[in-house]
Parts: sequence; C-alpha cells; structure tokens
Amino acid sequence: MKPFHIPALILTASLLSAAFVGVGCHSSQAQLEAMAKISRADAEKIALAKVPGGTIKDAELEKEGGKLIWSFDIATPGSADITEVQLDAVSGVVVSVAKETPAQQAKEAEEKAKEEKQ
Repeated sequence: MKPFHIPALILTASLLSAAFVGVGCHSSQAQLEAMAKISRADAEKIALAKVPGGTIKDAELEKEGGKLIWSFDIATPGSADITEVQLDAVSGVVVSVAKETPAQQAKEAEEKAKEEKQ
C-alpha cells in the first residue's frame, strides 16, 4: 500500500465509524416503525376504542422494558386528565391504560426533556 493512501483510509474509517455511532445511539422513528407489526393507524384505532370520545394529543413508538410499544396520550372532553394507552406494537395487545393528572403530565414532560438533553 502506498503511504499517501493511509491518511485517506484513516479519514474514511473515521467518518464511517462516526456515522455508525450516530445510528447506534438512538433508534430513529423510521427504524422502530419498520420493526412494528401494528401500523400507527391501526394502533390509534385500538387505543381510541379504550377511550370513547377521546382525541389523541401525543403518540410515540418506543422501546420500553425490551418491548416495542405504541404509547398514546388521549384527551377526553370535559376532563383535564389524559388517558395514556400503551399497546404492544408487535401483537396489538393493550399493555396498559392509565389516567394522568395535569401534575403527572408536567412531571413526565420534565423527565422527558431531561432525557433528551443527555
């Protein structure tokens, strides 16, 4: 190998490793959606069936406890509370349905902001 190729190889290896590290640290939403067997539209229908008259305010696909989970925050008219519905993104089975008060919502938003800064 000629000596002038070594710097080019080092630069190329550095750029490639940086690209892979960036991908490895955070799964993109597209990557998670590719792993999900249940589409967002189907997951929304399942979640909304648990909260009649509700409106989805926030949706997220995430890995939680080793499982791929669709999580929906659903508002109900006449209530300040949010109902969080989580379902398995592979099987479509509802994992949990929980009410969150405005104080709990604020705390969750604060924790999420801290995680995103890290």
